[in-house]
Amino acid sequence: MLIAKTIVEVRTVRWADSNVTWGLVPTMGALHEGHLSLVRRARAENDKVGVSIFVNPTQFNNPDDLARYPRMPERDCDLLRAEGVDLVWAPDPPEIYPPGYQTYVTVEEVTRPLEGASRPGHFRGVATVVAKFFNVFQPTRAYFGQKDAQQVAVIRQMARDLAFNLEIVTCPIVREADGLAMSSRNVRLSDSERKSAVVLYGALFGASEAWKHGERSANKLREMMTRFIEAEPLARIDYVSIADPGTLLEIEGRAEQALLSLAVFIGEVRLIDNMVVGN
Repeated sequence: MLIAKTIVEVRTVRWADSNVTWGLVPTMGALHEGHLSLVRRARAENDKVGVSIFVNPTQFNNPDDLARYPRMPERDCDLLRAEGVDLVWAPDPPEIYPPGYQTYVTVEEVTRPLEGASRPGHFRGVATVVAKFFNVFQPTRAYFGQKDAQQVAVIRQMARDLAFNLEIVTCPIVREADGLAMSSRNVRLSDSERKSAVVLYGALFGASEAWKHGERSANKLREMMTRFIEAEPLARIDYVSIADPGTLLEIEGRAEQALLSLAVFIGEVRLIDNMVVGN
């Protein structure tokens, strides 16, 4: 497995054989089974697999959150080596944002609700860094997890609008045995917070079960999720959403199809999760 630091190194490896297909898994490191599931999917569908590890400063609107984001590069590389990854790109920030950097990618409507409303500028950072990775790496396919549902929507929109010549592959959420969605942020939870964090899955599961049994009122589903979370003392709601899966705008009437999503602080750690109901 080659560990590259520079754009030149990545392009040299990528184009050593133009007939080879490449799958790219962009990550911010602190890898877990969710990331590895993306790597395995990429391995199954491509000749070669590349993984980027880069904690992207431009997508953090809170400097303290950036500073606290877990970093464990040696462990990450050991995990990726065991999965048969061919190339790891672990650039330093100046390689991605050199002095005088001025160019950013802004996706409009789909970035405004949900995470976009709670984290101003977040998706400008995401779209910019992913566009740069796509341009440098030029993968055949790129792999993203459904846990970041809005991020996937933003990247799909950007790839369509900018005519990137690749396929975006979305993979299912990987959960712990108790339902908690795997996240790099989970390592920051204390033992008591970790137990409380299952409230996110509980709220989503309860609403999805109600939907399966005929409840279609978006307002009632939101209220159900909100009450469930508010019953957990360590939880603090950022948002609870029943949104159109395409536009991500809130549904006010009947929810025949919907993205159920939420962002909740457990102590100081902000977690997100989602489920889709309907076709």
